[in-house]
Amino acid sequence: MAKELKILVACGSGVATSTVAQEAVKKICRDAGIPAKIIKSTMTEIPAKQADVDIVMVTTNYRQKLDKPLIKVFGLISGINEDKIRDEIIDTCHRLQNEN
Repeated sequence: MAKELKILVACGSGVATSTVAQEAVKKICRDAGIPAKIIKSTMTEIPAKQADVDIVMVTTNYRQKLDKPLIKVFGLISGINEDKIRDEIIDTCHRLQNEN
């Protein structure tokens, strides 16, 4: 069985858009057969939480340096470039699973 990936989904407040994005990411991973645990947070919590996750996904711009892959997922909420974002999530997850 493939390794479960830990995904951090962050927005400004850690409540509204991250909840919508979290549900979209859950569905994408489930449909692609990728086991994933998704954690929500605020943007300001990213530096402290990035050590415990495999991927960071944000609903707004994030300009600080990260040690993990960063995917902007606002399009999952707005519908803009949704297919491209879905493909990026799946490709990144598969790449990380194959590294381990």
